[in-house]
Amino acid sequence: MATPEQVNVWVGLDVGKEEHFAEVLDDAGDRLFAVSLRNDQSALEAVLERAAEHGIAALAIDQPGSIAQLALAVARQRQVPVAYIPGLVMRRAADLYPGEAKTDRRDAYVIADTARTRRKQVHWLDAESDDLLERLRVLNGFDIDLAADQTRLTNRLRDALSSVSPALEQAVGSRVGHAGVRDLLAKYPTLTALRAAGNARIVKTLKARSPRLAAKAAAEIHTALAAQTVTVPAEATIGRVVAELAAELDRVFARRDKLAGEIEEAFLAHPLGRVLRTLPGVGPRTGSRILAEIGDGSRFATGDKLASYAGLAPVTRQSGKSINGESKSRRGNHRLKNAMFLAAFASLRSPDSKTFYDRKRVEGKRHNAALICLARRRCNVILAMLATQTPYQAGHGQPEPMAEAA
Repeated sequence: MATPEQVNVWVGLDVGKEEHFAEVLDDAGDRLFAVSLRNDQSALEAVLERAAEHGIAALAIDQPGSIAQLALAVARQRQVPVAYIPGLVMRRAADLYPGEAKTDRRDAYVIADTARTRRKQVHWLDAESDDLLERLRVLNGFDIDLAADQTRLTNRLRDALSSVSPALEQAVGSRVGHAGVRDLLAKYPTLTALRAAGNARIVKTLKARSPRLAAKAAAEIHTALAAQTVTVPAEATIGRVVAELAAELDRVFARRDKLAGEIEEAFLAHPLGRVLRTLPGVGPRTGSRILAEIGDGSRFATGDKLASYAGLAPVTRQSGKSINGESKSRRGNHRLKNAMFLAAFASLRSPDSKTFYDRKRVEGKRHNAALICLARRRCNVILAMLATQTPYQAGHGQPEPMAEAA
């Protein structure tokens, strides 16, 4: 496969569900050809083959999501390197080009020209196909969707509870993550239903799946029942909504629990997953997201490059004689940044991480800023671990290579 330095033909692809638009430029920025094409294998192959007639081609895209997967697979099969330009970068780059129109043709041109002029700054996707890595990406994407559903349902459920009884929402709203509370709300969703059930049934329902919480939650529910004797209008209808939301939320929790097992299995089956899990704070869920986003790390020359890609590198803001300062970046790969942040937070149980975190707090940084600094520091460690395929060791000792799993 050609290296980015060898590329002299740039295929900018504005991807769509049914059709793409390709704008093909030479290394001087002159248009070679432009074409609208179907999202199918033969059309994609034809564009890449035509581009290859003019030189060494690279494919440039602004999103590597589901609708671009076939294009990526075709490029990989034909040994065509792929440059990824994040959507935010692409939108800001578009402001530098004349015209205000938003068309597929213009977007494809901006993608191709940005890759051409910024070949060292764009992100080059992994050239090799890795089934386990692709499986992790798909599972992680599904988990992120389910997490969003979980948050939406939780917020909607708590809102519905507040309309029935603010006191009841205060008693159980923050506990809907517990299975016993979801069971209780699905079965007795209103004050009237809870009063009719009585304390014994409430405790029994809670105990079935949340035994440690049952007594305390039941006592607070009893207090909530005593605090409100007024029945709100349409209580029964709101109660039906509460019951259905609680049941649906329970199904989402169950799906995420099952999915977590699949993610852990795929993560630990990957050789690099077994390496990453030795880093303090990295569990199957955060580790799989890190691995899915950066692969083997070979496309990042330094920890600075990885930190910039993740949006962990600080941004200096200075104008004239104003005070110099650094603020957090709002760019980067947010999925990777969130995973790195959570892993850094979980790593505070490790003496090395805690010492570094405490030093940053002494320097005056707040909690989140200190964690960002820790996550940034760990970029170097992660790249070194992946490059050498060796587990983490505290201190400065050299890690021993990991033995192959049987």
